[in-house]
Amino acid sequence: MPSYEIDDFQAIADAILAFPIAYYMARVASPRMRDLLVIAVLMPLWANYLVKAYAWRTILSEGGVINWAIGPLGIAFDGYSTVGLWLVFTYLWLPYMILPVYAGLERIPDSLLEASADLGGRSLVTFRRVVLPLVLPAVVAGSIFTFSLTLGDYITPTLVSSTQFIGNVVYSNVGIANNLPLAAAFATVPVAIMIVYL
Repeated sequence: MPSYEIDDFQAIADAILAFPIAYYMARVASPRMRDLLVIAVLMPLWANYLVKAYAWRTILSEGGVINWAIGPLGIAFDGYSTVGLWLVFTYLWLPYMILPVYAGLERIPDSLLEASADLGGRSLVTFRRVVLPLVLPAVVAGSIFTFSLTLGDYITPTLVSSTQFIGNVVYSNVGIANNLPLAAAFATVPVAIMIVYL
């Protein structure tokens, strides 16, 4: 699976996971609980990136927690695979999706939701016609963060799988092969993708 497909799936997974968390933080939680949840979302960002990547390498290993948990079911999970890489990227960049979506949801005035309810809009209709269009720019901003961070990463693919990302190719051509023109050509690909995406 090419790296850009992992980027797509990872950004979608982050959006699906981030939306209910951000919605609870912005619309349901009490102010005290909201503060605690913001701290809980920001806490993983305080840990070193390499520490988190190596921790996931241990979790996904043959004797790791995942295989220990599903071992009694007779299932074995190959952590050093595309699925394992997708899990790690989803975890690493999830806070970068939660925070913009939370900010977008917090800015929606309560009066709009009340107006939708007064006009007979049920919760699903209100979500689809009021909340989702208003929070879509925040989801796009979060997906830009997660997509670009995954696209340029070269450490996690090296530690967790053998999948070659653009960052790995640039790194190997700058440091080992000393082929700067090829590295520069590959380095322009993420820039071009992000310009098109923006």
